[in-house]
Amino acid sequence: MPSRKLTMSIAAAAAAIAIGGGSYAIASAASGSAPASAPPSASSSPASGPRTSGGASNARSGPAAGGTEGTVSSVSPSGFTLTTSAGQKVTITKAPATTYQQGTSPASASAIATGETVLVLGTTENRAIAATQVIVHPAAPAAATAAQVVPFHRGTASTSKQAGQIPASYSQGSGTIVSGTAAGKAAEAALAAYPGGIVDRVVQLNNGEYEVHNIGVNWPHHVFVSQDFKVVGAD
Repeated sequence: MPSRKLTMSIAAAAAAIAIGGGSYAIASAASGSAPASAPPSASSSPASGPRTSGGASNARSGPAAGGTEGTVSSVSPSGFTLTTSAGQKVTITKAPATTYQQGTSPASASAIATGETVLVLGTTENRAIAATQVIVHPAAPAAATAAQVVPFHRGTASTSKQAGQIPASYSQGSGTIVSGTAAGKAAEAALAAYPGGIVDRVVQLNNGEYEVHNIGVNWPHHVFVSQDFKVVGAD
């Protein structure tokens, strides 16, 4: 009989522990917390990886191929600063690999002087560009389109309008960021047609055309360039 009572007491204690453990699990689930040893969710993305879902949330904020055009305002051993026709100040840094042209002829860094008009292509981050190519006295922009550029003024709403032809399948945030020769040619074409802004990335669209993203102006923000690097539209 004592043995039977002891067995019953052990069973009751085990049941109490099981019930207590179940209560703890229920309480944990209700509070949304997980044990410290629980593995991370499989849907979690690494902090260092770009977010690729949703179009506009992919890698659109880092340095990318771009450029600008303006008048040199100061020169230093590390580079120079310029002011665009829309009033944006841009810091340019040079490197040993930076190439220079004066018009269509090869030149050296000594061709850059205060007051000169230059086109800069390179890696853009906000209002700073690491130059890969600098062209002194680039081709003059077409007056008709240059006059349409709307400079940025703080507190002024962005202009909403379209010019030319916008790709029918275009949606903001779509496409693939490109670099190299193609990005340089697309940026150069966009800046020649619509000077004053800063190109901070070039995106190739599904139809093979390019969307050149323009900052520092109220309009245009997007300049569309054909596969043979001719401007076809803007918005």
